[in-house]
Amino acid sequence: MVSIVNNIYLDDTIAAVSTPIGEGGIGIVRLSGKDSLKIADKVFQSKDGKKSSKFKTYTVHYGHIIQKEHQSTRAPEHQKVVDEVILTVMRGPRSYTKEDVVEINCHSGIAPLKKILDLCLINGARLAEPGEFTRRAFLNGRIDVLQAEAVLDIIKAKTELSLRSALNNLEGLFSKKINEIRESLIEIYAYMEACIDFSEEDLKGLRQADLFKRLDKIKSEIEKLISGSNQGRILRQGIKTVICGSPNVGKSSLMNAILKESRSIVTHIPGTTRDTIEEVVNIKGIPVTLIDTAGITDTDHPVEKEGIRRSHIYLGNADLVLLVLDGSRRLNKDDLDIIRKIRDNKEIIVVINKIDLKVKLDIKRLKKFFPKSSFIRVSALNLKGVNKLENEIWDTVWKGKAPAGDFIGVSNERQLEILRRCILDINEAVKAHKSSVSIDCISVYVRSSIESLSEITGHTITEQALDKIFSKFCIGK
Repeated sequence: MVSIVNNIYLDDTIAAVSTPIGEGGIGIVRLSGKDSLKIADKVFQSKDGKKSSKFKTYTVHYGHIIQKEHQSTRAPEHQKVVDEVILTVMRGPRSYTKEDVVEINCHSGIAPLKKILDLCLINGARLAEPGEFTRRAFLNGRIDVLQAEAVLDIIKAKTELSLRSALNNLEGLFSKKINEIRESLIEIYAYMEACIDFSEEDLKGLRQADLFKRLDKIKSEIEKLISGSNQGRILRQGIKTVICGSPNVGKSSLMNAILKESRSIVTHIPGTTRDTIEEVVNIKGIPVTLIDTAGITDTDHPVEKEGIRRSHIYLGNADLVLLVLDGSRRLNKDDLDIIRKIRDNKEIIVVINKIDLKVKLDIKRLKKFFPKSSFIRVSALNLKGVNKLENEIWDTVWKGKAPAGDFIGVSNERQLEILRRCILDINEAVKAHKSSVSIDCISVYVRSSIESLSEITGHTITEQALDKIFSKFCIGK
């Protein structure tokens, strides 16, 4: 399945802490490899006195992690209890990595977790690399690369919708789709090779016109996956939403209203926010990174100037801009300067704040600046109109094409880049066919497209590519 495999990933036993370091109810130290149970024999003492290597698979046992003061003796007086634990045994091949796996559930905390991990390392394990448990699951054939990447997407999922999408990929639905396309390309390539090898014979039932109709259909299926990649990106990464406006229009109040907590400092003094503040919020299934920026105005204050400089950087990288204006006053110079700078941004929602006060803002004039943008009236102070704003954010992001619960598809740039390469190869094959190029030359492009799709699932993949994928994982996964 893998073109290049470094045996170090399979021949030794690895260990790592698989839960976040810090105080908590439980912590887990995980072992995987051929010596996992032997190491457990050395560090775990069960309540009934049985050895871990004698435990049946899928069994859980109560006992203690012990440290032997003198390795040459097993006398109780030379053993020190490290922690009271629960030990779980999962023998290969029916485990996460298809190897023998041992998980030690201990009290969470830096001291017990570190001590137990150290004992595992002292007794023969090696510290796992980032993502190495999942990497072993791939190398041992339990999952493909798409499913491995789905594991990371599950860990990073911020909403129920993004979790559902990642679970669909983990279940192999996206892999199944890619493999179906790949098999179709292999059939086409096999026919082309037959045409080359038996050029003087009549291959009944096979016509090149039909062949390229199938190729065109495959191209449409891949293009559909590519067009849905933006949905996958939104589910996985969310959208960057910048709240901008002149000083004291209520940007921080609006952020607090959406977050439903007091995250940004709010005062009546202009320029209170002097740096950007970021928070992630779930808006109807969309992970939205809200960025509260400093009020944009002319100033000589060095700290305010730096905050405003950063505001402009965030505006340039934003997926969506919430332009906040004070509805209780007319547009001033700062407002007009901001409008001129951002009016060409792709996505803008104009938020008219302070509607609890008498409205003096000339909204008709404002709509001339933003003829395609939505206008939402709110009172961030009284939480009026916030729900309407959230609905508008949802509508703006999905544009009526929100993914269904069974959504499968591209979730990262690696997958997208490979699909684009595949499309280029298919386009070249079709172009060559229309130019009456010989079938043996056309088959080269089809073979290249097959090789590209093979990279997505890991049918063929380099060690360097694997390193890049699994480097994004935490060590315990």
